[in-house]
Amino acid sequence: MSGSTFPVRLVPAVGLVIAVAMTACTAVPGNSVGLDTASPAPTASPVMTVSPVMTVSPSTAVTPSPVLTAEPTPEPTVAGVDSPPDALLAAEGGDPVTGALGTYTWSHAGMDSGSDAPWQWGTPMTVGAGEPLTVSFLPAIEIESWRAVYVPARAGPENAVSLGDGTGAPAFLAPDVGKWTVAVAITFLAGVGNATYSWQLDVR
Repeated sequence: MSGSTFPVRLVPAVGLVIAVAMTACTAVPGNSVGLDTASPAPTASPVMTVSPVMTVSPSTAVTPSPVLTAEPTPEPTVAGVDSPPDALLAAEGGDPVTGALGTYTWSHAGMDSGSDAPWQWGTPMTVGAGEPLTVSFLPAIEIESWRAVYVPARAGPENAVSLGDGTGAPAFLAPDVGKWTVAVAITFLAGVGNATYSWQLDVR
């Protein structure tokens, strides 16, 4: 069989030629190896976001308002019970005027009270010169003794001039024309106490 001719199989070679040809067609000029020379896609730079800075204002201290407490209301005194009775000075035919209560001591139903008040200028009142004046009490009370004096208006008790003294209901004459403070000191019967009352007289 040395003289026999065997057919040569060229299929693989033909395939190789075709593959090379295809590669050459897809190759980029100047790039003999056919590598992809496309520029890489740009990468996005990271975006920096700035958060707003919160500033905390210093808190203002709140001062609490003071708590107001109501002062206790003193119990009203009852004349002739908790304190000496009211003294009323009157001229003949005129309306009585309650005198200003000054220093006193008082004892009633086993309860003792008193006040060391300063000299009182007295309750204003207008009378005539030399007019008869009388003092009464409300509630009514028996008097052991009394003494009435006067000084210039708004003056102190120094150099006081007597208007009279006695027992029972006080009665005396108004001083001369002028403005005077008249004070009447009373001692009550039965040891219940004593008191001084005053009026500021405008004598005309």
